[in-house]
Amino acid sequence: MKCLIIEDNEFLREGLIMFLQGVADIATAVNGREGVERFTSALQQGAPFDLVLLDIVMPEMDGQQALKLMRRAEQEQGPAGKKSVIVMTTALNSPANMEEAMWDGDCSDYLVKPVARADLMAILQRHGLL
Repeated sequence: MKCLIIEDNEFLREGLIMFLQGVADIATAVNGREGVERFTSALQQGAPFDLVLLDIVMPEMDGQQALKLMRRAEQEQGPAGKKSVIVMTTALNSPANMEEAMWDGDCSDYLVKPVARADLMAILQRHGLL
């Protein structure tokens, strides 16, 4: 499984990397802009990410904007009918943020921080990534 972790907090980013060691080939980005660039570059190379873990509150571009740009890139450049599993990872446990991510952004799932390894693994199993 090929995974992109987009998280500006180094401690949280390293924790997600630890959770996924041994089950994923991991790339990282420290803000939404960099994440979208890595995501679209992988699409253009014909090697899209299977999984994206995407924070919402980040500098330069937030996760909601990044999510919408990544889904648009998939429609324009990705293999027909194939979408990455994009999981929002955020401390924002509000219905408004969840609705925007799920309905407006077409995210696959939503995890509230602090992320527990068991919850992350359950999501990966649910989406057929494990």
